[in-house]
Amino acid sequence: MNIDLQLPSILHTIADDIAHKGGQAVVVGGSIRDYFLQLPSKDWDIEVYGLESIDALQKILSHYGKVNFVGKSFGVLKFNYADDEYDFSFPRKEKKTGLGHQGFEVSVDGRLSYQEASSRRDFSINSMGYDISSQTLLDPHNGYRDLQDKVIRHIDATAFKEDPLRVYRAMQFAGRFEFSLHPDTISLCQEMVKNGELDELSIERIYSEFNKLLLKSKKPSIGFEVMRDLGMLRYFPELEALIGIPQSPKYHPEGDVWIHTMMSLDAMVTLIDQKSNEALKFLYAILCHDLGKATTTTIEEGKIRSIGHEYAGVEISKTFMYRLTNNHSFIDSLLPLVKHHLKPSQFFAGSAKSSAIRRLATQVNIQELIMVAKADFLGRTTEESIKGKYLAGEWLAEKSKMLNVSTKPLTNLIQGRDLITLGLEPSPKFKEILEHIYTLQLEEKITNKEEALKYIKEQYTL
Repeated sequence: MNIDLQLPSILHTIADDIAHKGGQAVVVGGSIRDYFLQLPSKDWDIEVYGLESIDALQKILSHYGKVNFVGKSFGVLKFNYADDEYDFSFPRKEKKTGLGHQGFEVSVDGRLSYQEASSRRDFSINSMGYDISSQTLLDPHNGYRDLQDKVIRHIDATAFKEDPLRVYRAMQFAGRFEFSLHPDTISLCQEMVKNGELDELSIERIYSEFNKLLLKSKKPSIGFEVMRDLGMLRYFPELEALIGIPQSPKYHPEGDVWIHTMMSLDAMVTLIDQKSNEALKFLYAILCHDLGKATTTTIEEGKIRSIGHEYAGVEISKTFMYRLTNNHSFIDSLLPLVKHHLKPSQFFAGSAKSSAIRRLATQVNIQELIMVAKADFLGRTTEESIKGKYLAGEWLAEKSKMLNVSTKPLTNLIQGRDLITLGLEPSPKFKEILEHIYTLQLEEKITNKEEALKYIKEQYTL
């Protein structure tokens, strides 16, 4: 099949030179898959066949730009041209020698055929190549057919099992592309999970696949449902515990906590820019927001309640998140969103006072909180949720903006230096005074610095 892959002209020039010397330059990897899926692709990886040695390839590339030899022992040369970098590589064989993604013995072999070399890739949709000189698709494993059928199918079971991360890749590809797994691939992955073959994976590699699912999927829930089907939730008991936890049909007619969480997660994607720096915080916050229901849900006289689940969920969220990352500051940033996710609706229903809203702003970014609460609201099938208008969020957004606390807490009117200027000697009592004045600010009993200074003069011995 001839395809019109738009490549930088320098790659055509190099490919023709390689072909003139008896070789073949092939674009490999996800860029071919993304071409057919009409997705943007910035990275071009080129595999070179038919040359006698990596040194021969190095000599050709050196005519056109700068060559970095860092990966040469693994058959990889980084080629720089006009501020762009391209990976040129020789086909290679890999032999599993130990645990982990570094437990491989790699040998470079330019004599391999494309069919043989590509058979070590994970899925057929990632095994397609593009012969640059002839502008033809190389597809020995029927990746194009599987793309049309929207199927994720592994190529070789033995090669697939050598890197258990491929089970997570299956999950995130399913979510990103909204594809289904081939029955044989499902069976293979389930077997690997059951046998504990995923135990060897580092949290860094797993976290990377989670993030790709969350940041590149329109419906991340598809990936999590695949995890459930494959038995992968055994590694994340905090999520697995949500399955079957009942909810009040009045507020959650959609079903159990798992269903609600998945709906809320998909709703969050519609509310945020997945390319923003804050996207992951919102996505993980909504994924965690109801984890506390697994331990707090009770049924009394036919009534289903989860009293205090937002507070119970804080520690459970920490446990879950530390299974994925040791980034303490990131985890700490999303915990307040879990803890206070009910506040917008509660404050709206109770017509909360301004002082309560100001206090809330000292605990959490209210603008961010409204985003999480709205996704929680939309992740249901109530009549109000289906309409999509979150009145509580709109009310709190307007109130907090009017009070100047929508994105940060109220600024302290008085600092320690002001107490010194008044003639007070620095002491532990400073903290008590400052906290008391700030409390009066929150309650709007003091509204400006002059009032604060006057109050201090009257109440404290100077």
